[in-house]
Amino acid sequence: MEQPTKIIAIITIKPENVHAGGAPVFVANDAAELQKTSSTLEKTLDASAHEVDANTMIIVAH
Repeated sequence: MEQPTKIIAIITIKPENVHAGGAPVFVANDAAELQKTSSTLEKTLDASAHEVDANTMIIVAH
């Protein structure tokens, strides 16, 4: 049986646009830090990074 898809982290430049939920939120200072943090978490957590918008990425376990 497959495990359900789950958001395991959120990385954003605009924390005011993210509401509290079940995943940790990482705040980046700029687009470069957003990409670097997303890439690092994606590799470390063996998950996939997805762009929600220009300011927010999510890390998803499939």
